[in-house]
Amino acid sequence: MHQLFRLVLGQKNLSRAGDLFSLDDSEIEDSLTEALEQIKIISSSSDYQTNSNDQAVVEICVTRITTAIRETESIERHAKALVGLWDSCLEHNLRPSGKDEDTPHAKIASDIMSCILQNYNRPPVMALAIPIAVKFLHRGNKELCRNMSNYLSLVAITKADLLADHTEVIVKSILQGNAMLLRVLPAVYEKQPQAINRRLTELLALMSRLEQPEQYHLLRLLHVAAKTKQPEMVQKCIPFLIGHLQDSTHTDVILSILTEIAGYAPEALNSSLPVLKEMAERRPYLIGQMARIYGAVGHVDEERARSCLPFLVSQLANMEHSFHHILLLEIKSITDAFSSILGPQSRDIFRMSNSFTAIAKLLTQQLETAKARSGRKKASAEIEFPEKLREAKLTIAGNEDHEKLQVKIQAFEDKINAESNTPGSIRRYSLGHVCKEERKDIRFSRSKSLALHTVLTKGMNSDDGEVVESGDTPASISLSDLDPLSQGNDKWSFKADADGSQLGNSSVSHSSSIHIESENLPELVKENYREETPEATTSPVEYQDKLYLHLKENLSKVKAYAVEIGKKIPVPDQCTIEDSVRSCVAKLFFTCSLKGHYCLYSKSSFILISQEPQPWIQIMFLFQQRLFPEPLSIQSRSVQLLRALWEKTQAEGAHSFETAMMESTFPQQKALDQVQLHLEEVRFFDVFGFSEAAGAWQCFMCNNPEKASVVNQDGQPLIEGKLKEKQVRWKFIKRWKTRYFTLAGNQLLFQKGKSKDDPDDSPIELSKVQSVKVVARKRRDRSLPRAFEIFTDNKTYVFKAKDEKNAEEWLQCINVAVAQAKERESREVTTYL
Repeated sequence: MHQLFRLVLGQKNLSRAGDLFSLDDSEIEDSLTEALEQIKIISSSSDYQTNSNDQAVVEICVTRITTAIRETESIERHAKALVGLWDSCLEHNLRPSGKDEDTPHAKIASDIMSCILQNYNRPPVMALAIPIAVKFLHRGNKELCRNMSNYLSLVAITKADLLADHTEVIVKSILQGNAMLLRVLPAVYEKQPQAINRRLTELLALMSRLEQPEQYHLLRLLHVAAKTKQPEMVQKCIPFLIGHLQDSTHTDVILSILTEIAGYAPEALNSSLPVLKEMAERRPYLIGQMARIYGAVGHVDEERARSCLPFLVSQLANMEHSFHHILLLEIKSITDAFSSILGPQSRDIFRMSNSFTAIAKLLTQQLETAKARSGRKKASAEIEFPEKLREAKLTIAGNEDHEKLQVKIQAFEDKINAESNTPGSIRRYSLGHVCKEERKDIRFSRSKSLALHTVLTKGMNSDDGEVVESGDTPASISLSDLDPLSQGNDKWSFKADADGSQLGNSSVSHSSSIHIESENLPELVKENYREETPEATTSPVEYQDKLYLHLKENLSKVKAYAVEIGKKIPVPDQCTIEDSVRSCVAKLFFTCSLKGHYCLYSKSSFILISQEPQPWIQIMFLFQQRLFPEPLSIQSRSVQLLRALWEKTQAEGAHSFETAMMESTFPQQKALDQVQLHLEEVRFFDVFGFSEAAGAWQCFMCNNPEKASVVNQDGQPLIEGKLKEKQVRWKFIKRWKTRYFTLAGNQLLFQKGKSKDDPDDSPIELSKVQSVKVVARKRRDRSLPRAFEIFTDNKTYVFKAKDEKNAEEWLQCINVAVAQAKERESREVTTYL
């Protein structure tokens, strides 16, 4: 052991303890393990808790040792001794003796915890530490428990199997109120499903007491559990999911879980169909997921098929065009599985693919007819419509053009039948399943197909009167109905889960989630109406979605680009377009995706004002496409919302949103450089960084949890050192005074000198700081180091560091401390309200 360590620890010499920091890290690296063992002996003595000298010596030595381990990256070499000292703390009282006053052993445990668990990506270290770490969850120290939960969440990302053996302890801690650990359970569920299933009912009972992020992690647990196909889990979670379906925040997540369950246990959802039907009628944008659930239940047996079909058929006539594809294919899948429901005429009904309203009317009639004759067997049961249909065909059979039309109808029908024979009780259909060459063959002459439809509908014997062809007309979208647009300013608001799982769209706010559903649902293979003469009429609106076709051809490139650009430029949680004197500006709001205990932006937001809104809108558009497997449609409400933002910024004669997105799908590099430069200028990257492990942008504290214990200890400085402060505000007068500054808590303090001329200034309150800016250095004046300014509500301070690197360190620490002070104020206001 190093001589100075032997002197300080052997004689418990507090006066020499500070000299340890004058030694080089490499000089004492070989002595650290032995020093830790000596500290363990001192801290285990009977009088340690009352001996303030010993406590001070131990705290200084522990701080020096953990610093040396971090700097020399020798954690694996000293992990055993470090964990041994950590474990010894469990033998002593860790409960705070007073308000926010930790016991001596709790302080040691806290310092060691941050040193060990920040190495969560090193399996050998974690293998030693995790068995000890989980014991701290039940030792009565809330602060230790909270910090431990943050670190264990990080371990769950990289090495979940190490936590699996301690699942019961983790679940117990959650049930005792430590809801932060809920984010760990989805990662360990596959390893220890029974340990969680046994307490699943108790975990679900916590839902109403949880905050929204914690509710999301509980639902994510259910989604992981649903994939394991365990009947026990299904019985427990379906009543819970149906009961929370009314909560618009989690509707998409819950429906994703129910759709997963419908894939292997559809009969379990039979009793929930009335609730789902009511939800679909009140929120039509959910019909896509509802249709899949109804389709799955309809495959159980013929009785359930007959009860599910009327709902699907009624929605086919009422929904907008983007939902027709999924509805029609679910209907056809059920009727093919139980052919007796429609009989042999089902093929003729589905051939009428140019009018979904007509199909819905014919299906409704046939279902009513089948219901009326239920129980009575008719050998030659054919309704009047097939006879009329055959007569109509005979009438125009001699027409050469009609023969060509029949060939094309047959091609369409064969394609649908091929898709319908895919395995699985729930099939996923996509417009992308029909390749471009095949679509060219499935074309109808508009005049001839409409003529045929006219003959068919005129010959149809219906008590309800004439069929009105209105099924293909998309419903109009009123932007004034959307919450973000109803306040006078155009807004965009959404959040994303970085996991990339099916729950990715669960965190989308309600105002934007209603825009997303329609773009994901693939449409029925569209008949590309075409005239053979040069005077061809224009195609219907739904066949002219050039944005959809453009994105479809470039989908993989767009998604790959969005992933890469997302690592360099963050996507705002909310965007507001506001009018300024010269033009429109974008007001962008950024929050942290993790929202840990010491998060800088969980209640507050980092606000950025951009003079160039359009690159940001384009970045948000690309990010929106990244979230979904299908190309976005110009008719989808999320795209409509982005288009509304674009139009407010659009100069006269400039490209429309749709044209701009197609002609320049990716922002120009110059525009991206300007965006990044602006983010650097406002010091965004001081307080935010992209986490490769989480795949999302997180604040400084959530990215560096080891800093949290330092920053949040009363009186513990975040940074300290000498700075020059400008004494006169005029730039041409260069009068600077060197002082020793300390950044701690909510204040930037300086040490007063002995001079009487030293002004008696009060410390800078960080919560009152409005901004921090860099003073640009003139190229000719290379002797000046980098300077920066701090603006408060009533004063401006100018400081100068010894060099640019030191200035960067001060700037980052000040910005982090300012964000933390304002976040603390926001939380206090929220608590008060």
